[in-house]
Amino acid sequence: MARVLVAMSGGVDSSVTCALLKERGFDVIGVTMQLLPCNYSRGCCSLSSIEDARKVAKILDIPHYVLNLKDVFRKKVINDFYTNYISGYTPNPCIRCNQYIKFGVLLHKAKELKCDYLATGHYAKIEYDRIRDKYLLKKGKDKNKDQSYFLYIMTQEILRATLFPLGDYTKLEVRNIAKKLKLHVANKRESQEVCFVEKGKYEEFFKEQFKYLPKIGDIVNSNSIVLGKHKGIINYTIGQRKGLGISSKKPLYVIGIDSYNNKVVVGFKEEVYKDRLFARDINLISIDSISKPMKVKVKIRYKSEESDASINAFNNRVVVKFDKPQWAITPGQSVVFYNNDEVIGGGIIDRVG
Repeated sequence: MARVLVAMSGGVDSSVTCALLKERGFDVIGVTMQLLPCNYSRGCCSLSSIEDARKVAKILDIPHYVLNLKDVFRKKVINDFYTNYISGYTPNPCIRCNQYIKFGVLLHKAKELKCDYLATGHYAKIEYDRIRDKYLLKKGKDKNKDQSYFLYIMTQEILRATLFPLGDYTKLEVRNIAKKLKLHVANKRESQEVCFVEKGKYEEFFKEQFKYLPKIGDIVNSNSIVLGKHKGIINYTIGQRKGLGISSKKPLYVIGIDSYNNKVVVGFKEEVYKDRLFARDINLISIDSISKPMKVKVKIRYKSEESDASINAFNNRVVVKFDKPQWAITPGQSVVFYNNDEVIGGGIIDRVG
């Protein structure tokens, strides 16, 4: 009997993941990662979520453990988020968590426990292509819930040791399974925010955790003409229109953040559209390299539509040239490359234009 370690967040997705794997004959072990201090009362890391996971494990009659990963989570995810944010980037901590925590520390723990696999409740698919002798990461069945964007950091080794049982289900089907099993989390709402920041209050979080004090600076246009003052660069992101405090005959939008000179750059709507970006920290899943221009579909953020583009290697980076200009390409976010339903890879947007 194959043994699998399941990352249980206390939500419906990971709970049904456990149920499906047990039904398929796996020896299932549930583990909830404690990533935040005990006084956090929301999200997948709260004490109530740990208790929800424990109750589900009892109903399903599987062992359940809590793994304290607070220190490594702060070092690898929270500190990185802070460093990037105050440098003018807009990072995605969920991707960082997948890379270093779920498919890093937790996968290592699964191997220590002699587990054959690690499983999570992600809506994505893993397939093995015998002809290419490669494991492929593909989109999940539920196109509205597909989470392959967050998983482009996976490698062949990780894919070989990972299971995504929900890839062939829709969210509605998963909730219905939970209801049939009489799991109390069947209708539990899912968090859409960064788990360690309360209601997107980044400035308050940085002040509390890092003693950070935002510095007032200039708001300038693309010709470096000063138009006003900003309240700290962490309060602005590419494409932002509201809260600039500048009167103008035409609406102004944030088109750049210059952290070195502590400036926010604004422009008109047409200046927010860009047709090229450079990405760093590239991970390729199913191809070995990009030796020549390649036509792909590209997502520049989780909720964005896929766009046609070509990608090519450039000085240890990948340059992405879009067929049509894209709205608010944001440094720090991840850009992910697709070939139909297959995730080729991705990286971090470093600069635009």
